[in-house]
Amino acid sequence: MKDTGTHGAGPGGDTARADDETRHPVETVRVWDPLLRLFHWALFVAVVGAWGLGKFGPDVMTLHFWFGYTVLGLLAFRLVWGFVGPEHARFKNFIYGPVTFVKYLGSMFNRKPSYWPGHNPLGGLFVFIILGLLAVHAVTGLFADPEDYINVGPLAQYVSSDTAISALGWHATLSWAVLAIVVLHVAAIAFYKKWKGENLITPMITGKKTVRKDL
Repeated sequence: MKDTGTHGAGPGGDTARADDETRHPVETVRVWDPLLRLFHWALFVAVVGAWGLGKFGPDVMTLHFWFGYTVLGLLAFRLVWGFVGPEHARFKNFIYGPVTFVKYLGSMFNRKPSYWPGHNPLGGLFVFIILGLLAVHAVTGLFADPEDYINVGPLAQYVSSDTAISALGWHATLSWAVLAIVVLHVAAIAFYKKWKGENLITPMITGKKTVRKDL
């Protein structure tokens, strides 16, 4: 069921938002399905848990492994859901051409919400980057061998010692890339909320998002 509505505005952007909503009518619709929302929050918990426990030494590495397996399981689900899930969960619906992408970047710093249905062009690109990064990071962990005979990745025995050590190095390096992209994600949410008056968190909880009717 759809209901018309407007989006909350931050300081300095009220007039611009009102004018934009007059030119481009908006409505509040259900965009994010329950499974996608559950995936999003479960992935957040699993990534933060795996990252944190991975930095506290061997005593908690068993939990680190289980969080890592959870990340891999969630990524496998997202891969499938990206092809068979509802409209806005499907990968094809947030792959945009260069013209659309550049046009969106040109309006990104306007002090008004974009009211984009689903992922906007920049958000769509970010989804592919973070999913790819997490997949590579988790897989390197499966083959990693710190040579302590305790915290060995379950697939390390199937590769050479040099490969296992290299996987460990990549796993450690990529952990910082994962941290960076999580921080960037949080910063982007704060930017959209404070600068553009666009709340990205509530829709990922309720599933409902205010969008333009003509997009």
